[in-house]
Amino acid sequence: MTVPGERNVLGGPLEVCGTDPVTGFYRDGHCSSGPDDVGSHTVCAVVSTEFLAMQAALGNDLTTPRPEYGFAGLTPGDRWCVVAVRWRQAFEAGAPAGVVLAATHARALEVVPLEMLRAQAVDVPDDLSGWPAPGSGQLDP
Repeated sequence: MTVPGERNVLGGPLEVCGTDPVTGFYRDGHCSSGPDDVGSHTVCAVVSTEFLAMQAALGNDLTTPRPEYGFAGLTPGDRWCVVAVRWRQAFEAGAPAGVVLAATHARALEVVPLEMLRAQAVDVPDDLSGWPAPGSGQLDP
């Protein structure tokens, strides 16, 4: 399922990031972004133990359940739409999370260069000849 009109970092339609648990700023499973998403929850991350530990150290505890928000807490391997700046911090600190490029919103490129995202990609296409989509303009950092 894709979000009409929203693009991923490869120039294609924005695909679903995760539904178990349901992620996204709008809790629709997508890393959609709009004017009220000032944090830019645009990177579809596959969280790791190291990434979750670093987020907790930065004050963003993603593992503790918060039933009042319908949040069961994340475990390594879960997909979650994370704030682009936080993902980049983790990457630069050596604790990156994997990235699902097809489900990472193009707005993430305002903060994270595509090459950083590609370095952690878990959904690399079999045929790289069309990656990213020709004319998408996504090669520029």
